[in-house]
Amino acid sequence: MNADELARRCAETMWADDAASRELGMQLRDVAPGRATVAMTVRGDMTNGHGTAHGGFVFALADSAFAFACNSYNERSVAQACDIVFVTPVVDGDRLVAAAAERHRFGRNGIYDVQVTCEGRVVAEFRGRSRTVGGAIVDPD
Repeated sequence: MNADELARRCAETMWADDAASRELGMQLRDVAPGRATVAMTVRGDMTNGHGTAHGGFVFALADSAFAFACNSYNERSVAQACDIVFVTPVVDGDRLVAAAAERHRFGRNGIYDVQVTCEGRVVAEFRGRSRTVGGAIVDPD
């Protein structure tokens, strides 16, 4: 199995158990070693008192893309720390796309950047730091 196939198998296995992402209406669009793209449409029940998407839902989308990217090497990884900068608000019906990309892996640590866009405009920038915790996600044989 090559690295792309392994990344896809890891993502499929994780997706099957990821009720949170599925229930929020996310779709896993692409995964490769150190990379993942996840999309979600903002629903009315995701908006706050200002009529814009609650930041927690935008964060959740970025966090899911980060999770699929940092687990793409078949080493169980978790978030060690994350932060997000909200660039512009989004509203009910907006289609968001979170694209995660690995910046560095060293030892048991990784740094990943996730850009969240809506129709080509940047709406948030997320940085996640991962930590491997041991164990494989799938049997690579």
